[in-house]
Amino acid sequence: MAQKLYPRGTVKRIVKAHSNRNVSKNADILIFLDYMLFMQELMREASIKSRKSGEKNISANTVRKVTEP
Repeated sequence: MAQKLYPRGTVKRIVKAHSNRNVSKNADILIFLDYMLFMQELMREASIKSRKSGEKNISANTVRKVTEP
């Protein structure tokens, strides 16, 4: 099932409302790429943590442990 994405204008309005700054033309693409890099790093760290603790799969608890300060 395909996921329906927000229109670019909507994303820009949301970001602008939360940052109180002007948003460049391709800001929504950069936000998506930053999000994807964050998720990739999070999954890599969770995978390492789960292997060290002897688990075969990544669980929600493993992800929580990685995100704890």
